[in-house]
Amino acid sequence: MMTIDLRSDTVTKPSEAMREAMARAPVGDDVFAEDPVVNELQEFGAEMFGMEAALYCSSGTQTNQIAINVHTRPGDEVICSELAHIYVYEGGGMALNSGLSSRLIRADRGIFDVKDVQSNVNPDDAHYARTTLVCAENTVNKGGGAIYNFEKLAAISAFCRKSNLKFHCDGARLMNAVVAENRPPKEFGKIFDSISLCLSKGLSAPVGSLLIGSKEFIYHAHRRRKTFGGGMRQAGIIAAGGLYALKHNVERLADDHKRAAIMAETLLTTNYVATIMPVDTNIVIFEVREDLDSHKVAGVFREKGIGCFTFGDRKVRLVAHLDFDDHQLDQFNTIVRNIII
Repeated sequence: MMTIDLRSDTVTKPSEAMREAMARAPVGDDVFAEDPVVNELQEFGAEMFGMEAALYCSSGTQTNQIAINVHTRPGDEVICSELAHIYVYEGGGMALNSGLSSRLIRADRGIFDVKDVQSNVNPDDAHYARTTLVCAENTVNKGGGAIYNFEKLAAISAFCRKSNLKFHCDGARLMNAVVAENRPPKEFGKIFDSISLCLSKGLSAPVGSLLIGSKEFIYHAHRRRKTFGGGMRQAGIIAAGGLYALKHNVERLADDHKRAAIMAETLLTTNYVATIMPVDTNIVIFEVREDLDSHKVAGVFREKGIGCFTFGDRKVRLVAHLDFDDHQLDQFNTIVRNIII
């Protein structure tokens, strides 16, 4: 029986206070823009990042795919990391939804810089796809929760604006970067044309993401959400969870980061872990020794009551979250130290 679920920060459940906020939420028809909590959430999120407007959607994949579609036209090319969620984990959505090709950057832990972008922009020539959009994921999931250096992002942003390229942030865990760097969200709002902010990971809401940008961008995004089938009616019930998350669950992300760092220290004392990616935030990715495979190790973890996620043949991912407390951390440390493989 799994007693410590570290597969993802998406496994969190609403707290009693969040459930109360959801239960008491006044509602209206959001398709008519009449749901008061959805409207408040959108205004709150936009203001938090110093941007003009926001749109509440059902998932981070939806906000990413809407943003990509609005920023491009069929036949264009998008620059992103080869580890990017929009490329690896969104079902080929860029090609299916928007008719786009991808230019993939190979970079350490998925963190690329302005030189990488410059060298991957296609020339203005009919033989090549038009490069129109650059996407950065912050933090990088497959990079072990890696954080972009802010100055690196700012340099990419300056180049994009000079080159008439749009710059989108897949911010599924952007608030983890905000907390880890102690940097105001408004600074991120200044450098991106659009931000996808997931509310259902470390922030622990049960569902939903915000897409944030200019009024004009959100106007077009709203139309695209409709064609993607994303319109919701009395959505204030779930939006209330997201609003509570932004108001109450941001600063506590630092606790997840501390616990993840302790988990990594413990794993390094075992006989089955070869290396661990640097732990910047709440994600721990370790590589098993060469004579083992990740599926065997993950199976042993599950037998001992620890839920985890394999990343290929030799890597295992663990994610700290709101429902993983100090007591469970102590349990985790004891269990993994006693596993001999």
